[in-house]
Amino acid sequence: MELTIITAKAGDAQLDTSSTAAKLHISGEWTLANYARLKQLTDQLAGQYDDSTQVDLNDVTRLDTAGASLLVELLGSERVSQLAETTPKLPAADRALLQTVYSSMRDFCVPVKEPEQNTGIQVLSRIGCAVDKLWQDCLQLLGFIGLILQTLTRNFFRPKQWRITPVVAHIEQIGLNAAPIVVLLTFMVGAVVAFLGATVLANFGAGIFTVDLVAFSFLREFGVLLTAILLAGRTASAFTAQIGSMKANEEIDAIRTLGLDPMDLLVLPRVLALLIALPLLTFLAMMAGILGGAMVCIVSLGISPDMFISLLHSDIGVQHFLVGMVKAPFFAFLIAAVGCLEGFKVTGSAESVGAHTTSSVVQSIFIVIVLDAVAALFFMEMGW
Repeated sequence: MELTIITAKAGDAQLDTSSTAAKLHISGEWTLANYARLKQLTDQLAGQYDDSTQVDLNDVTRLDTAGASLLVELLGSERVSQLAETTPKLPAADRALLQTVYSSMRDFCVPVKEPEQNTGIQVLSRIGCAVDKLWQDCLQLLGFIGLILQTLTRNFFRPKQWRITPVVAHIEQIGLNAAPIVVLLTFMVGAVVAFLGATVLANFGAGIFTVDLVAFSFLREFGVLLTAILLAGRTASAFTAQIGSMKANEEIDAIRTLGLDPMDLLVLPRVLALLIALPLLTFLAMMAGILGGAMVCIVSLGISPDMFISLLHSDIGVQHFLVGMVKAPFFAFLIAAVGCLEGFKVTGSAESVGAHTTSSVVQSIFIVIVLDAVAALFFMEMGW
């Protein structure tokens, strides 16, 4: 009878066929460091023994997870479990490791691949999910607006509940600090609008109507719209980040524990501050835009300042100024509501703060533009 001996560098597996009953001797170090050679060893031994072959693990000196998985692959999980219980010389830690690997490989199953859906069904499913999310966001925003109005009404007749100091602080942060960028932007846009109007209208000999173009556009639309978009990006994101950070740090829970209402403490001062600041910034934007247009008219068209003011006085009625100003409180209220609501939606991580800050900016700008379009159609139909 012959003796087949296959050795690895640190681990051995000897298949003894010299006697009637074949015997497999496993010894040495079965560890990750020797995995490559042990893998070749187990591949070579595959098919040379069966379930009746005796296995000896008494001479195994070291064993880790990689070696145990190779033994399970070589002998089968059920047999490894039996050998772990019937090999007294094997250390208790190694026996426990074999049992653990056996249990893991016994319970393992190849994940069933989900059937692929048709591309059209996937597109419709995503559209449906987006529409459902939009509907849920609208419901949450309407509920939050109702909560703000309820809190505002409740505190209106309680002067002791008014928080003047945070309102003034937010007005400074929202209005005073944003005034330079609002004025600069609207001045430049007014100059661009006047330049384009003068270029086009001059071809028809109607360059003088550039004054009306600038005044109409900034009093009715551009002044309030540009200001609202700037504050949607600057202020709504700040509200979301501030309240979201407090939510992540569990400061809002601490406020409730102290018996205080986060709506009174955090939301109302921001809403009132924006209701005051946005109309003031809108007025500055209107004046800056008209001033930018006046500069272009004076330089390019030769219209004197006195003539510019005279045309404004004769052609532009006060209703155009009122149409622009009446939109500002509605824009301010919605921007503040969206910014605060997204802050309360933060779950507790920096990633969530960033995601909801981005969402508040996008939602605020979208709502402002849609509401402005609806208002423009309404005022046009009313003849105002």
